Amino acid sequence: MAEQVLRNIGPIVLLGPPGAGKGTQSKRITEHYHIPQVSTGDLLREHVKQGTALGEQVQALIARGELVPDHLVCDIVAWRLREPDAQRGFVLDGFPRTQKQAAWLDAFLRFEFFESGQWAAWLPIVIRIQVDYNKLLLRITGRRTCPTCGRIYNVHSQPPRVDEICDVDGSKLVIRDDDRDEVIRERLETYERQTTPVAEYYKRLGRVVTIDGDQPVDVVTASVLKEIDGHACGAAEGS
Repeated sequence: MAEQVLRNIGPIVLLGPPGAGKGTQSKRITEHYHIPQVSTGDLLREHVKQGTALGEQVQALIARGELVPDHLVCDIVAWRLREPDAQRGFVLDGFPRTQKQAAWLDAFLRFEFFESGQWAAWLPIVIRIQVDYNKLLLRITGRRTCPTCGRIYNVHSQPPRVDEICDVDGSKLVIRDDDRDEVIRERLETYERQTTPVAEYYKRLGRVVTIDGDQPVDVVTASVLKEIDGHACGAAEGS
């Protein structure tokens, strides 16, 4: 276990539409390897919660089911990836979403790690989680979030013990603006239009691993960890 905790893992990019389970898999990866999850959604929502100028822009965009402009997202991500806890590796959840963001990430990682001789080991592994469209709708429309602790439930598959009440702190669960039906459909259409080309970008570079997200969560996790272990070992041997 000590070797697993200390060794460099490098960047991990999770791709998949809203509701594919990226958040769950990110959490499990971070716990397994002791590296941080970098969720652009969480970072942006924190700005919304704090009422910053950026947060106000983000809130309006999310309510319309639109993506946040690349330059705003990249600035936030760059700041986060330079934090000390991200130096052994990190999981990117919700980023990159466009080819422009993917190219920016490669350039950023090259700039940050090439001179130290770590560039080969810091090429990201890209894990694409695929889920059936109709199952995605069911997952997301049933999602409820605790506004206090952030825990996520699903009324269909992972309901709280008491309807609409958080098991942890007793807060009343809420439906996030971006989990509402009309917004969900727009988000899925936006994802297919703007994000699918990212997978093609990485596929051309030979970095994409596709995982069946319709499998049980534990099976998906086992598949994901196996791919990451293989990538980390290969990168270490080649660096």
